[in-house]
Amino acid sequence: MKPEEKARVKIDQWLTEAGWKVINRDEFEADSSAVAVREGLLKGNREADYFLFINGKAVGILEAKREEIDANKGVVCDQVEAYARGVPSFYTAYQKPIPFLYTSNGKQHYFHDFRKKDSDYEEIFAMHKPKKLVEMLGIEDPFAGLPTLNPKGLRACQYEAINGLEKSFRNGQNRALMVLATGAGKTYTACLASYRMLAYTKMRRVLFLVDRNNLGKQAEGEFGTFRLTENGDAFNTIYSVNRLKSAKIPTDSNVVISTIQRLFSLLKGEDITDTDDDDADNTTSEVVLPENPNLPHDFFDLIIIDECHRSIYGNWRKVLEYFDTAKLIGLTATPIPETMAFFNNNRVVNYTLEQSIIDGVNVDHRVYRIKTQATEEGGAIREGDKLRRVTCYTGKVEQILNKETKNYSKTELNRSVVNPAQIKLILQTYKDAVYRDMFNDPQREPNFEYLPKTLIFALNEAHATNIVNIAKEVFERNDDRYVQKITYSAGDSNELIRQFRNDKDFRIAVTCTLVATGTDVKPLEVVMFMRDVESAPLYTQMKGRGVRTIGDEQLRNVTPNAFSKDCFFLVDAVGVTEHEHTIPTQVDGPDTEVITLETLLERISHGFLPDNYLKRLAATLSRIHNKANNQQREEFFNLAHDAMNEIASRIYDALENQQLPEFIDTNHPNNERKGLVSALANHADARRYILILAKGFVETLMPGEDTLISQGFSIEEAKSTTDAFEEFCRTHCDNIEALRIIYNNNGEAITYSMLKDLENKLKMANNRFTSKQLWNSYSIVVPDQVRRSTKKEEADALTNIIQLVRFAYQQVEKLESAVSSAGRYFNLWVGHYQRNYNLTDKQRDIMALIANYIACNGACTVKDVREDDQDRGIQLIKAFGNMAKANEALQSVFNFVVYRKTA
Repeated sequence: MKPEEKARVKIDQWLTEAGWKVINRDEFEADSSAVAVREGLLKGNREADYFLFINGKAVGILEAKREEIDANKGVVCDQVEAYARGVPSFYTAYQKPIPFLYTSNGKQHYFHDFRKKDSDYEEIFAMHKPKKLVEMLGIEDPFAGLPTLNPKGLRACQYEAINGLEKSFRNGQNRALMVLATGAGKTYTACLASYRMLAYTKMRRVLFLVDRNNLGKQAEGEFGTFRLTENGDAFNTIYSVNRLKSAKIPTDSNVVISTIQRLFSLLKGEDITDTDDDDADNTTSEVVLPENPNLPHDFFDLIIIDECHRSIYGNWRKVLEYFDTAKLIGLTATPIPETMAFFNNNRVVNYTLEQSIIDGVNVDHRVYRIKTQATEEGGAIREGDKLRRVTCYTGKVEQILNKETKNYSKTELNRSVVNPAQIKLILQTYKDAVYRDMFNDPQREPNFEYLPKTLIFALNEAHATNIVNIAKEVFERNDDRYVQKITYSAGDSNELIRQFRNDKDFRIAVTCTLVATGTDVKPLEVVMFMRDVESAPLYTQMKGRGVRTIGDEQLRNVTPNAFSKDCFFLVDAVGVTEHEHTIPTQVDGPDTEVITLETLLERISHGFLPDNYLKRLAATLSRIHNKANNQQREEFFNLAHDAMNEIASRIYDALENQQLPEFIDTNHPNNERKGLVSALANHADARRYILILAKGFVETLMPGEDTLISQGFSIEEAKSTTDAFEEFCRTHCDNIEALRIIYNNNGEAITYSMLKDLENKLKMANNRFTSKQLWNSYSIVVPDQVRRSTKKEEADALTNIIQLVRFAYQQVEKLESAVSSAGRYFNLWVGHYQRNYNLTDKQRDIMALIANYIACNGACTVKDVREDDQDRGIQLIKAFGNMAKANEALQSVFNFVVYRKTA
């Protein structure tokens, strides 16, 4: 490099370290925060070495000289001052002439405030940060001092999110939404946003709203480990981070972590107890803020809402809107329309799960379907069957003989009817399949002590308990460690999640929705649905528990028989993958009064009988009558001296025919209305029995029965993947080098770089076009033509792409890794070469060392070998006499080992 170029390298680094982004003139963007433009234009078509811009407006000029020139020399200073006066009219500037002047030779740096005419150039030892120049100029824009974000240490999606957020705030937006896939680092991004706002703007307090208390502890930990700060110090050593544990926020708090329920309690001045239980969301009407809330409305400058698709609408919205001066940032992987609307459709990043899989941030899944008769079609409880009945309203438990044959639907299964045989059949089928069908590429040692970490989603608490008990039986465990519930009733959920994440002896966790969002269990390899889910956001969140990547050694620390986590298995025992999922609609608040049935019956007994109460009662009685059996209907008649359907019918008729005088209040006679409900108003036992019937019963079959219909991977899904892959290969056989070579089938070499290029293009085209996914798909579609990998080396070989494409082009009849047959075909090559070229022992030995590399990574030349191992490259040339013959031998080995061409 020339001396001036060397100086500029140092100056570029000097600027970058201070938060300036050094760019070329044609890269300038008006909404950039802080940039140093190389060769900035001046009047007369001259150029300044560097022009400094903040928010698109010029603030400074830097003149660069080579190292041997004194940067404080008068002529240099005169030059930069002339530049300050020569700013072209099309540049916007905070002041003209340009106020801040710098000179540098890469070793010494000088600064001059041009507004102070009599001051000297002073030597400085670090470039001024944008924030400093903003302060010196008195710029009022609160975001003008943000330094340019350095992408080092960030994922591309995080870099995009912060850049988009800050541009959005600079442009006057008050709300911004970050859509980041599960596993993409939402909390880390929130830590970075908080740090930059606290460090470089006038913001002093950030509220981080979490969905659940255990996620608050998780966030508190992440703020403690976050070190992408100016000096590499931990965030919580620079700024005070406090999780809301009591009714008082420490005065020095910079970041407060809380649920919205705790925040509301704080505003009301209520006591707050720090427990591991989640705060109850039991509001049935819009929350009402106190007259004098415990915090001023401008207490927080920034509010970050994690899982913002869930808790900030309807009843709780008023709590957020109280802090009306704060900027709002939403974080979610699954936005719904109301989320977009709440954040003014200002989505600053949209990083999808599909894109995260392509980028290797997350892993994809394979669906394994289990169908049983009871799950798909329901079943029957026959007369005389033994039942364990729980009366939900009273908790009474009794064992009975069923007196009346009745059918139950699949929707009643595990709600009002428990069939233990159905649960056992699903778990036994999973146990039989887990090593046989799933973890067999390569084959994992079938050791159930280290069953792949499995998370099962249950329908409810009782269902979860039943699954745990039956799983112990299926997996032959007597301890309380192997399979456990992680639910609200199971104790310290944070500790249970930590144990599930880290402990070797905790293999199966059963939950309802507690582990559905925000919980990071990287070693998780199986997600099983034993409950259906209608909501698209919830389904995505639940499925997303399995997508996290993990290093091979870290995985083996908790699952010693594992190789690596290249995908996870979604075991679908209820058809959750086979129907469309809906986007739930949020509401701003309840339109009508919400009361319990118990309250309704009590008010009716006191004569409070408006039309809407009568309608609700009639609808309830009709529903319960249709659901009840003959014995229950008869029991109600004996208590009320009237039938449920008859009472409901009379109420409907009276309302429809407008036979009732208007209800004003209970002080009026209201005799016509009272007559309609007298059977209930006058019989407390009948009202109680209605509550019992409404709450229902849970009847457990003893033991029940079920039949397996089918099990296995989805052939339709696999066929769709292979068809799409083959279409891609046909479409691009002329414009992707590796595809062109394979299509022509002339033995031309395919190198590592060609294969990596094809691998990347396949991933970009479809996140299921990975070698392992395609191999698995073909093994489902044409199992007799696919050889499963038995070793990790076979499954991971880059040349598997070649075999897949050859199979897609129907050039080979069997799909088999080159690694599995490398030894056999290398021996054939030795015989062939021996016959034709008199192969020496030295030649054979050195080629044997390279053959397996070729089988895994594609063709190579002597040059490639020398780049990897200089000595081996030299040995190759010596063994074959010259480079040309060595390259010819390498190509020949490639044809034998990878293409299996034996001539």
